[in-house]
Amino acid sequence: MQASGYTAAALGQARAPVQVSVILPVHDAEPWLDECLGSVLQQDFEGSMELSIFNDASKDKSMTIIEKWKEKLEGSGILVVIGGHDSPSPRGVGYSKNQAIAQSSGSYLCFLDSDDVMMPQRVRLQHAAAVRHPTSIIGCQVRREPPNSTERYTRWINHLAPDQLLTQVFTSNGPTVIMPTWFCSRAWFSHVGPFDEGGRGVPEDLLFFHEHLRKGGGLARVDQSLLLYRYHPGAATHSILETTIWTHRVRFLEEWALPHWATFTIWNAGRQGRRLYRSLTAGSRCKVVAFCDVDENKIKKGFYCYEDSQERPKPRIPVLHFRAAQPPFVICVKLDLTGGAFEDNLRSLHLQEGRDFLHFS
Repeated sequence: MQASGYTAAALGQARAPVQVSVILPVHDAEPWLDECLGSVLQQDFEGSMELSIFNDASKDKSMTIIEKWKEKLEGSGILVVIGGHDSPSPRGVGYSKNQAIAQSSGSYLCFLDSDDVMMPQRVRLQHAAAVRHPTSIIGCQVRREPPNSTERYTRWINHLAPDQLLTQVFTSNGPTVIMPTWFCSRAWFSHVGPFDEGGRGVPEDLLFFHEHLRKGGGLARVDQSLLLYRYHPGAATHSILETTIWTHRVRFLEEWALPHWATFTIWNAGRQGRRLYRSLTAGSRCKVVAFCDVDENKIKKGFYCYEDSQERPKPRIPVLHFRAAQPPFVICVKLDLTGGAFEDNLRSLHLQEGRDFLHFS
């Protein structure tokens, strides 16, 4: 289905590239599209801009809304490119993003989810940052809707220090620059991408994020709230299993961080710390010299035995008080959940994040 009545190839021949393409995959987005598309119209960016929409087999009134806004947007100078298909089933977010990018022509890509709303200055400010950082993914701060949903996660998104955009890439929160806020050059996207097209259940943004880092890409954030980021049960992220995310995180930790450490300590002798140990490859497990904790019962026992190991004798890893343990640490304690006690303990050791410890939880 090419609802606009022309092909992307014909478009490419007919006009010169624009500066910014807003990339918008759509699947059954009727409840949110009016606000989303209205926010594209309200951008105060003075350069040339287009909106590239790919409709992934929507069965609701999404296309009716898109056609209505196409006239308004093009009347204000924003070209609208529409592609899609009407197969019985959607092909997924990764496929839709790739198609929207392929049919667009902008030198920069501004990613937008159909259930989110951009602030008027988003494209202008992120474009300026992307020009300064041509091999980086540019993010921004967000405002969550409903306001009280995912409070800890939202606080984490907005308050990471610039260096933590790199040092906290292994946590369960996912990419430190979250996908709905991404802005980057087309040239850099082409160097890293495309997105994985495995469909439902595949964390295409996390996989792209890891590949971006592998290829030496940078991370930056505009420290203004430029996006209303909605939380609702129908969001695509809910289709991804925690175990899938866990596996990708562990493998990336082993690939990108652990080779730099001859040995390390896992901070948390409880369930999460032991799960990480068991998930490591044999080579990485050999580098674990201890667990550390504050729980007197765990410390008193003195060790953790990996009962399911095929090794003989079975590995017995010491469990130490955190003050008796040696860095570097992989920390499996969730931040902001101990009333500040964990953070105080960590600060008392005067360690450098990234060099002496990494957060995994």
